[in-house]
Amino acid sequence: MATPTYVKQPTDYVKNGALRAIEPAISFLARHNVSPNTITTVGTLLTIAASVVYATGHIMSAGWIMNVTAFFDVADGQVARRTGKSSVFGAFYDSTLDRVADGALMAGLAFFYATNAIHHNLYMVVSCLVCMVGTFLISYTRARAEALGVDAKVGVMQRPERMVLLSVPQSFFGLFWNGWVLMGIILLLTVTAWITAIQRIAFVYKNTKRLDNKPIRIVNDPASTGASAAPPKPAGMAASRRAKS
Repeated sequence: MATPTYVKQPTDYVKNGALRAIEPAISFLARHNVSPNTITTVGTLLTIAASVVYATGHIMSAGWIMNVTAFFDVADGQVARRTGKSSVFGAFYDSTLDRVADGALMAGLAFFYATNAIHHNLYMVVSCLVCMVGTFLISYTRARAEALGVDAKVGVMQRPERMVLLSVPQSFFGLFWNGWVLMGIILLLTVTAWITAIQRIAFVYKNTKRLDNKPIRIVNDPASTGASAAPPKPAGMAASRRAKS
């Protein structure tokens, strides 16, 4: 499997510091055998709540709610590993709800720009929708690459960075400078989401050129060798909790 060379990001240092800060809470959840899927679900529900608050124009309050959801975003994986509950379904469930959360946040911001009397801005509505598509592409390209045996965890804007930009600045600035801070962040997320998707496409292209001369079996195609052919074996998958984009 082709793997990218990982470059340590500034957010990694922030994450390590945050892990030390929330260690007592994670230990408490692990000792009481709380289900990682429950933690994931609660975090997603809080994110949806934040998206509703974004939609109503209370940007600073939504930012603080998003800061709380960051705990759940980290805790589910940590608890799963400590309690031995890491599973393939857990990774699938976590990744699926991450897409729900991503979509809800951008939909909430799009609704805000579409309906707010003061900050109504059709261009920002379009930007939010384009950002949503780019965000989904980031996760889809990685998932599709993994199905081809390529670990495409590359790009300038992965999910932890997106969540930081959708929470911390809003907590402190809200609609400061007549909303220009929020608009700048959304435009930054939009551009970097598409850059990341393109980077992953390029990475997969580079690492699959050697496969071009080999036939690729499409899973949903009829078997070409007749009924007697053995069914394809499912691709192996590590039981990792975190299937992040």
